[in-house]
Amino acid sequence: MPVALLIITHDRVGEALLATARKTLDADPLPSQVLTVDWCCEPKRLIEQARQLVERLDQGEGVLVLTDMYGATPSNVACALSALPGVKVIAGLNLPMLIRVLNYPGLRLEELAEKALSGGREGIMDCRIICFDENP
Repeated sequence: MPVALLIITHDRVGEALLATARKTLDADPLPSQVLTVDWCCEPKRLIEQARQLVERLDQGEGVLVLTDMYGATPSNVACALSALPGVKVIAGLNLPMLIRVLNYPGLRLEELAEKALSGGREGIMDCRIICFDENP
């Protein structure tokens, strides 16, 4: 059984990233769900909804929760889940992070969280420097 993935983001950011990653990989290797946080939400209701999603998604290997911006409502909801057993929360979601996670569906929760972190960090580039280095 693979680790499951829960994405909690503002508006439809998570849906768009997951759809793009799935198209890029032409696969859907992890059980995954997106929780969209709109601008007029009730955090307590969202936390309960997120807990229910974690319970539904977890197949015994845990749930990796990815959220967009640390300190905002989606990450606050995600952080409320971090006290649950078998849940790991990572903030700063970007497409390279998500693709890295989906490329390693066989990893355990802690290892998959490390892949998320490395994918997110390594996916951030100063394109001007890279472009000029490659095209003098």
